[in-house]
Amino acid sequence: MKYRHAYHAGNFADVTKHVVLVALLARLALKPRPLFFLETHAGRGRYDLTAPAGGEARTGILRLAAAPRATLPALLVRYLDLACGPAELPRSYPGSPLLAAALLRPGDRAAFAELRQDEAAALARELRHDRRCSVHCRDGWEALGALLRPAEKRGLVLIDPPYEEPAAELERVATALAQTARRWPQGVLLAWYPIKLGVVTARFHRQLRAAQPGPLLVAELCVHADDSRAGLNGSGAVIVNPPWQLDADLHAAWPALHAILAPNGTGRSQVAWLVGP
Repeated sequence: MKYRHAYHAGNFADVTKHVVLVALLARLALKPRPLFFLETHAGRGRYDLTAPAGGEARTGILRLAAAPRATLPALLVRYLDLACGPAELPRSYPGSPLLAAALLRPGDRAAFAELRQDEAAALARELRHDRRCSVHCRDGWEALGALLRPAEKRGLVLIDPPYEEPAAELERVATALAQTARRWPQGVLLAWYPIKLGVVTARFHRQLRAAQPGPLLVAELCVHADDSRAGLNGSGAVIVNPPWQLDADLHAAWPALHAILAPNGTGRSQVAWLVGP
C-alpha cells in the first residue's frame, strides 16, 4: 500500500469526515450506556501541518480555523475546539483516533486497526496513556470480523480505506457495511468515500441501496463540480443506523461549511437519506 495520509491531513475531505464523526459521537454520548468505537484504517493519530507534506491543510482546517467562531454553527465550533483549540493557525492536526478519544467517556472503549507498522507504532505512542484505547497492527477489513461484536451493545465503526483502487474499494465498502450491520445490528456505521466522478458516486449509491444494510444517510460536500478534473472533487460520508437528529445537526452545519471550504461558490453540499429510517 503506497498511500500516506500525511500528504492529505487536514484537507477539506478530512474536515468534512471529522465533522460528521464529531456529530455522531456527540449524539451517541447523550445516552448513558457505554460505547465501543472501532476504526479500520486509523493512521498515525497526529500530523505535522508545518511539514511540506501538510500543504493541503491550507484549503481545509486552516481555512475553517480562520473563520470567526461566533459566526459558525455549534457543530463546527465544537469540531474546531477539538481539532485545534483556540488556535487560528494550528501547527498539527489530530486524526480521527485522537478526535474520538477526546469525545469518548471514561466507561467507553476504542480499538484502532492500522496495517502499517510505523503508523500503528506512532498511534500507539499517542494513545499510550489512555487505557480505554487499544491499537492493533492488522488489516482493517479483517478487524471488522475479529473485533465485532463487542461486549458493549452500542457504538460506532468508522471505515475509511485509502481508495487506491476506488471502484473496487467502493464496492467493498458497500459489502462491508451490509455484513457489519448484520453482525452488529445495534451499531452505527460510518464510511467515508471520495467524490471524483458523478457517475461513480451514483453507482456507489446504487450499491449501497442494493446491499440493504439499514437506514442510510449521506452527507456530501464538493468544492469542485462532481466531474471536474481537479482530482478529488468532494467528500462523502454514509451513515448506517444514524442516531436521532443527526440529519438535523448536519443540515445546520453543512451550508456554512461549504461556504468556507469553497469560497468561490463551486461544488455543492447535500445531506440526504438514501434509505429512510
